[in-house]
Amino acid sequence: MTVGIVVFPGSNCDRDVAWALEGCLGIPVRFLWHEERDLAGLEAVVLPGGFSYGDYLRCGAIARFAPVLEAVRSFAEGGGPVLGICNGFQVLTEMGLLPGALTRNRDLHFLCQSSELEVQPGACRWLGAYGAGERISLPIAHGEGRYQVEPEQLERLEDQGCVVLRYVANPNGSRGDVAGLSNPAGNVLGLMPHPERACDPVTGGLDGRRLLASLLG
Repeated sequence: MTVGIVVFPGSNCDRDVAWALEGCLGIPVRFLWHEERDLAGLEAVVLPGGFSYGDYLRCGAIARFAPVLEAVRSFAEGGGPVLGICNGFQVLTEMGLLPGALTRNRDLHFLCQSSELEVQPGACRWLGAYGAGERISLPIAHGEGRYQVEPEQLERLEDQGCVVLRYVANPNGSRGDVAGLSNPAGNVLGLMPHPERACDPVTGGLDGRRLLASLLG
């Protein structure tokens, strides 16, 4: 198995994801520069955190036009596993692979802290190692992580089992306490917390390791 990690100008968590996958789990990775289009040989793709294209206009708004994301869209629509972390989640919503938008935090402050989450895995293949209702702790680090969606659409997402991660104590004002969303097929996951920073007890615990280790199952 080889996992592709997309690198945009402004990405800053790509090496963290590589360390978690290769260093902790022994999963080989390949970095994908934003101008690439070839995903041959990859079995999953990760859009990491950071500030793609400097977050100009709004987070993920420019990144959605990157050539590599044309290939990522086809990969996801074909059932390939795609994970968007923080800025990667923002990019997935801008692409339309996940609904809604991520906006400025409720109190307009950048948040960098541990966050308790409740997991409802549903059909999400990335969360199959967690039990329904299980509570885990993952770090967050974002200024624009407030999930916004129309109430009627949020209700549909809940009915479809797409709201797979919720904040126990909502830090940013996200509607419905949403911390992470899956598509109905379960192969695409976007989340604001950073599982790659919770793969070793020294750097933030182990609650994120099972998410990335799902690739091995």
